[in-house]
Amino acid sequence: MGSVVPYGFATLSTSTGHNSTGQDMTWALNNPESKADWGYRAMHGSVVLGKQLTSAYYSKKLCYSYYAGCSTGGKQGMKEVQKYPSDFDGVLIGAPAWWSTHQQLWQLTVGIINLPEGSPSYIPYSMFPFISNEVLRQCDASDGVLDTIIMDPKKCNFRPQALLCHPGQNTSTCLSPEQIKTWEALHRPIAAINNTFVYPNFELGSDAQIPGSFGVYGTNAPSLYGTSYVQNYILDDASWDWKTYNYSVVEIADALNPGSTNAADFDISPFYERGGKLLHYHGLADGLIPTGASELLYNNYLYNMSAKGIKLDDFYRFFLVPGMQHCSGSVGNAPWYMGGVQTIQGVYGVPGFR
Repeated sequence: MGSVVPYGFATLSTSTGHNSTGQDMTWALNNPESKADWGYRAMHGSVVLGKQLTSAYYSKKLCYSYYAGCSTGGKQGMKEVQKYPSDFDGVLIGAPAWWSTHQQLWQLTVGIINLPEGSPSYIPYSMFPFISNEVLRQCDASDGVLDTIIMDPKKCNFRPQALLCHPGQNTSTCLSPEQIKTWEALHRPIAAINNTFVYPNFELGSDAQIPGSFGVYGTNAPSLYGTSYVQNYILDDASWDWKTYNYSVVEIADALNPGSTNAADFDISPFYERGGKLLHYHGLADGLIPTGASELLYNNYLYNMSAKGIKLDDFYRFFLVPGMQHCSGSVGNAPWYMGGVQTIQGVYGVPGFR
């Protein structure tokens, strides 16, 4: 919150209606009001109150208001653009978890793919740096330049078989055929009954961060981002066992959309018509929210706005950042500083505000 004060802005933040640690969603259990607060209501209410307080303090109306957020914060910003287009004049959004009901269940699914721990198909977390290095080795030059940056993962014809263990090789630095099948499953879109699309896949080059989407090692369970979400946010059943997970949970999540959390209204013409501007970025090496999620969102906007005769480039720009991981950091020292002071604290450059 304080990171933009050196720029001369009045600023606000919000707890979105509850206090908790990052993966703890017990606050949502049988609590529809808190779900609505987290889904959209607390952000909008905070913005309205913040504007009133700022106007009263300075005795004048606000000239402009801006938003910056990444991940869940990115989803909240997209929700503002869609539901309350007058709240902000400019919005900077990174890697938004906009399809929350599918994002959380995707993390549950990818966690299950790499379980149980110790099985022949299980890839230890310590192996992912080796996998990442091999992906970089094979894909770096796909753009014609060796610079430790994978510019476009889709142009790389990666062969995971290069990681296969050979007789006598240390198995902590290579993969078995069963482990390669696990890696391939992680890099395929998640689908369910009748090949129903659920969510995009990890992009090539995101491997270094993929373990962040798994559960804590030693628990032999998927990430709480998925399990706690189903228990407390979707089913209101703290005893639900993730081992019973199937596509019906996705259907329930979509039908309920608790707290109206999904930012899935693709008609953002009201934001355009009032002169709003939207900058949207996503790292191509994101191991927590797959890059394809943002591509899917952008394309849905494109289809909707084009049907209305509105050119997206007139008010909305989308950037895929090569090598960038989730909201900050990168693979291969790729430049990634895209999200402003929300991603690097203490960095500012407005003369007179140091």
